[in-house]
Amino acid sequence: MAAATKEPKKVKKGFKMPHLFWIMFGLLMLSSIMTYIIPAGQFATDPETGAILGDQFNYLGYQTPVSPIKVMLLIIDGMTNSALVGYSVMISGAMVGIILGTGAFDEFMNWAIYKLKDKDDIILVAVMFCLMVYLGAFGGSDALIAIVPVGVMFAKKLKLDPICAIGCSTYATLIGFGTGPTKQATTQLLMGVQIYGTFFTMFISMNIFMLVGMFFLLRYVRKIRKDPTTSPMWSEGWRPDDGAVSAAEEANLVKETKLSGRTIAILIVYLAQYLIIVLYPMITGDTSLTFPMMIALSVAVSIICGFIGGFSFDKIGNEFAKGLAGMAFVAFVIGLANCMSLILTQGNILHTIVHFLTAPLMDLPRSVASVGMTLVISIVNLLIPSASSKAAILVPILDPVAQALGMMPELAVQAFQYGDGFSNMVSPMLGWTVGSCVTAGVPFPKWFKWALPKVIAFLLLGCVIMFGLTEFGWQPF
Repeated sequence: MAAATKEPKKVKKGFKMPHLFWIMFGLLMLSSIMTYIIPAGQFATDPETGAILGDQFNYLGYQTPVSPIKVMLLIIDGMTNSALVGYSVMISGAMVGIILGTGAFDEFMNWAIYKLKDKDDIILVAVMFCLMVYLGAFGGSDALIAIVPVGVMFAKKLKLDPICAIGCSTYATLIGFGTGPTKQATTQLLMGVQIYGTFFTMFISMNIFMLVGMFFLLRYVRKIRKDPTTSPMWSEGWRPDDGAVSAAEEANLVKETKLSGRTIAILIVYLAQYLIIVLYPMITGDTSLTFPMMIALSVAVSIICGFIGGFSFDKIGNEFAKGLAGMAFVAFVIGLANCMSLILTQGNILHTIVHFLTAPLMDLPRSVASVGMTLVISIVNLLIPSASSKAAILVPILDPVAQALGMMPELAVQAFQYGDGFSNMVSPMLGWTVGSCVTAGVPFPKWFKWALPKVIAFLLLGCVIMFGLTEFGWQPF
């Protein structure tokens, strides 16, 4: 009698976060259901300015539900209302795509790394860290995962563990990406505040976080130098003398590179646009041209840098179209988020939600409320890492919350940036972080355990800064 064949064991699939497309449609339908359940209500508004009066709220006494059919019909209105923001995001993405395509950032990185290769260990780590923070701040995207192998090579050469490899690369670029002065243009657009109106404040803030992040990394470097067994990677088999970098490997990753005039010109043109956008309204006092100027500069910079980079007419067009396509879904999500705002508004439950959220805070200082905003956004960021998508979802709530609390909208944007920036380092939903762990050979739980205390420290520092800015009457600059 033939032996019975064993059925293969079924592999249990772990929970997988749905695609953002389904999350957004789920939120739209949830918003529709909420209009049937949550009591409709409205804040009184100032007849002259239209600002919400946070201490005057009344329930309507009847429901004004928005049906699922009406929700689908409102999608086009959401897309139309958010067209300015959506196109700004798409054109900005196209510009960045062309800049990356020229290889200017790559050449600059290779040149800087080659210049640093023979420096003292601690100086090398510190300068590399600063360089990566600035790269993340002004040229950050998930494409920077490509620099992780360079971090791995340097860590091996300095006899440091793979966590230091991520520390010198992704950890640094995410600090710059999360706190850089150019990273909240979409949120500022959605909140209706001056684009880059807080450029200098955020530039100072970025450098503060850079110094704190560098302190954590250098302290860790000294710790494992003193006792390698304290490295979380010791139990994974890492040893300081293992995996020495061969001359061939080093030559392959750290190539002698001369900074070309072409690259210098591209970087100057790319950075100059931000100075123009920031300085023009400060010098002229006219903010009406901010949006048109931003779009015009993005297109002009794309064309100019494309030609400087040696692209043909067709190449510039193709790269620009590719960049637009890459950001089209983000623009679509922004439109759906605006649709959600319309549902909550037409259902007259947006003010009820805001009243519920702000009622416990009304008797507290605004500085405490600004801290609360930062913490809430940091939690949401673990589930929706995309800053543009998250801003589109949260701003319809944050804006009236800020108004109800009498908080400057610029402060709400600051709270969003701090909440959005740091939890990226430990988010399992962010391919940039998880992919860096895979590239460096660090198990994600090990990285999570190492990075979490730093994330908490960054968040606490962000909360302290938010408290101070609110408490002492900060004015945007």
